[in-house]
Amino acid sequence: MKEGVFTVRIDPEKQKQLDAIAQQLDRSRNYVVNQAIEEFLDTHAWQVEHIRAGLDAAEQGAFATDEEMEAIFNRYRPEEGTPER
Repeated sequence: MKEGVFTVRIDPEKQKQLDAIAQQLDRSRNYVVNQAIEEFLDTHAWQVEHIRAGLDAAEQGAFATDEEMEAIFNRYRPEEGTPER
């Protein structure tokens, strides 16, 4: 695979953190940065895909019922006598 050159400015503390991770992994800083970029791009693509799917469902009128929403809320409500977080 052909590789391009990409220059970025970064504050010294973040650079130290990247170098520490690279050392822990016994990899280069370049490898760590490429992994971080790949994970960011994958996460962004996943988010966009799910947002689009949600918008498509909303446009089709596919909403949760009141009963379904109540069940979800009840899952996260503290039980009686239990202190809230």
